[in-house]
Amino acid sequence: MSDKTFYITTAIYYVNDVPHIGSASEAIAADVMARYERSRGRKVIFGTGTDENAMKVAEVAASSGMSPQQYVDKLVPVWTDTWRAMHIQYDNWIRTTEPGHRHVVETAFSKMIENGDIYKDTYKGWYCVSDETFFRESEVVDGLCPNAECKKPVRWVEEENYFFRLSAYGDRLLEHIEANPDFLAPEFRKNEVVSFIKSGLRDACVTRKAYGWGIPVPGDPDQVIYVWFDALLNYLTVAGYLSDEKKFAETWPADVQLVGKDIFVRFHCTLWPAMLMSLGVEIPRLILGHGFWTVEGQKMGKSLGNAIAPVKVSEDLAAMSGASFDVAVDAIRYFLLREVSFGLDGDFSIGGLIGRFNSDLANDLGNLLNRTLPLLHRNRSGVVPQPDAGDADSLVMRGLVTATVDEVAGYLDKLQFSDALASIWTLIGRGNKYMEDQAPWKLARNEADAAKLDTVLYTVLEMVRSIAIMVQPVMPHVAEVIWGQLGISEALTGRQWQSAGVWGGLKPGTQTGTPTPIFPRIDTRQKPAVEEKKVEEKQAEEKPVVENPTITFDEFKKTQLKVAKILSAERIEGADKLLKLQVDLGTEQRQLVAGIAKQYEPESLIGKLIIVVANLAPAKLRGVESQGMLLAANDPDGAAVLLMPDKDVPPGSRVS
Repeated sequence: MSDKTFYITTAIYYVNDVPHIGSASEAIAADVMARYERSRGRKVIFGTGTDENAMKVAEVAASSGMSPQQYVDKLVPVWTDTWRAMHIQYDNWIRTTEPGHRHVVETAFSKMIENGDIYKDTYKGWYCVSDETFFRESEVVDGLCPNAECKKPVRWVEEENYFFRLSAYGDRLLEHIEANPDFLAPEFRKNEVVSFIKSGLRDACVTRKAYGWGIPVPGDPDQVIYVWFDALLNYLTVAGYLSDEKKFAETWPADVQLVGKDIFVRFHCTLWPAMLMSLGVEIPRLILGHGFWTVEGQKMGKSLGNAIAPVKVSEDLAAMSGASFDVAVDAIRYFLLREVSFGLDGDFSIGGLIGRFNSDLANDLGNLLNRTLPLLHRNRSGVVPQPDAGDADSLVMRGLVTATVDEVAGYLDKLQFSDALASIWTLIGRGNKYMEDQAPWKLARNEADAAKLDTVLYTVLEMVRSIAIMVQPVMPHVAEVIWGQLGISEALTGRQWQSAGVWGGLKPGTQTGTPTPIFPRIDTRQKPAVEEKKVEEKQAEEKPVVENPTITFDEFKKTQLKVAKILSAERIEGADKLLKLQVDLGTEQRQLVAGIAKQYEPESLIGKLIIVVANLAPAKLRGVESQGMLLAANDPDGAAVLLMPDKDVPPGSRVS
C-alpha cells in the first residue's frame, strides 16, 4: 500500500444557484472512492467546495439586492448541508474567497509573469457570462454560446487584459498524454482533448477589467484574475501548496480529479496542466470527465423547472416507501452509480428509481437478509450458529465471496461503479439462489437436518457481512444498519476492505439484532390520493381493452431515437444469438447487446449506421450491460433486419 495520501477532488461549484442531482452525482462518486480507499487503510483527502469569484455570481447577487460576499455566505451553507444530508463525507470544503487561496492565486500569477508565461495585451472577442468562457469568433454562431449545454447569448468584449501563453504548451501536453495513457478518461473524451490541442491552442485571457468582485492582479488593481485561472488553483490550495510543505509532498499530485464534460477539454485538460507545467508542479494522475444527467429525457435546468433537488427526492422516496430518510439517500446514491456507466450521460426518472428500489434493494439485497434473520430468530433464538466448515455447498459460496471481493476492488480501482455494483448484485443473486436450493425453512422441520440448517443460516449471514463491507462506500448508512442487525459489535466505519474476503468474520455465538426490513417495497399499484384521479382511473377501468392501444404524441416524445455508428462488434461467449457492439452516438460512445448474431457477421457491421433507442435504461444480457437498444424488423422468416438510414448522417442525429 502506498504511503502517499490518496487525494481526490471534484470540480468546485458555482454558488449562483442551489445544488441539483447532477452536481451531487459527481460528489457522490468522489465520496465512494474516498470511503473505499479509507477502507483499504489509506490516508485520504477528499477536496470539494465552491467557486465564488465569478462574474455571474456577482450579477445574481446584484439582482438579489445583496453584495457578492453576502450572497455567497448565504448560499454556501445550502451546499454543505445538502452534501452532509447525502452522506458525502468530504475532508476539505474550500471557498475561493478564503485568504489562503487568494495567496496561492496571487503567488502563482506572479510566478507566471516572472517566467514570461503571462503577458499583457488587448483582447477582442466573445465572452459567455453563464459559462465564464472566452470563445473564438469562429466558434460563435448566431451570437449564442457554442456550448450545447448553455446556448445563451454571448457578449462582445474589447479590453486590455493579461494572457497566459497556452499556445506554447501544445506539444508538451500531447507528449504527456501519449506518455501517460491513463491520464485522461474515458477514452473517447481523451480523443476530444487530443483533437482540440492538435487544432491549435491560442493564448488564454486570464484577467478581466475589475468589476468589484474577484482577486485583483498583483500590482494592477484595475484587473481581476479570471475565474477559471483562480478556480483551478484550488486543487493546489487544498493540498497545502505554499502553506504546508510536508502535507503537499505527501498529497500531490492529485490521484483522481472528477469534472463534468463541459469543463473537461478546454479547462481541465489543457489550461490546467499547462499552468502546472509553468509552475514546475507535477500533473494529476487521472482526470475523468463524466456525463450529464437528464430528467425524463430532457436537459436538467432551473429555467425548465425540472432540476432535481437531492434532499427533496430523498424525502419523496422515503415517503413513498416508508424507509427512513437515510436509507432513501443511500438508495439514490446506489441508483446514480448503478444506472449508467460513470462517464456517460444518464437519465433520471422516478420510475427508474422505484424500479431499482423494488428490484435491486427490496427484492434482492433486502430478501437475502430478511428471509434469513427471521429463520435464525425462530429456530436459534437469533444466535449465530456453528457451521460445518467442510460443507461442499457452503465452500462454493465462500469461493464466490472471495472472487467477488477481488472483482469489485478491480472495478472500483478503475472508477467503474456500475460494474462493481453489478458484480455485488450477482453475488446477492447467487446467495438468494442458494437459499432457494437449500430451503432452510424445510430443514427447520426435521431435527436430523439441524447441522445443515446451521450451516445454511451461517453461510448466508456471513455472505451478508461481506456484502455490507463492499456496499459501504456506496450506501454507508444501509451498511451500518445491516451491521447492526448482524449484531457485530466492532464498528463498520474504517473496516479493512480485505476483511470482506476473509471467511469467518461473523463469529458463532453472536446475538443478532431484531430483523427489520430495511427497504419496504413501494406499491406501484397504489392509486393517487386526489379524488379526481380516482374517478379518472375508474372511468379508464370501464373502457374496453384495445388490442393495439395508441399513445399520445407527448408519450412518443419521451423515446429518444438517434443514429449511431458501429465502431466494433464481437460475439458473446456462450450466447449464440448475441453480439456486443460499441457504437458512436456523436457526443459519447456506448455498448449495446443485440440478438442479431445469426443474421450478421460481426466484421460486416463495422462502420454501419443504425437506429438506437438512446434513453432506454441499461440492462444486463448474459452478464453484459447493454446501454440502449438498436431497432430491427423481422422478415417473413422471423430473422432480424437492421433499420438503417438510406443516407449518411452524423452519429447522434435525432430520429423524428
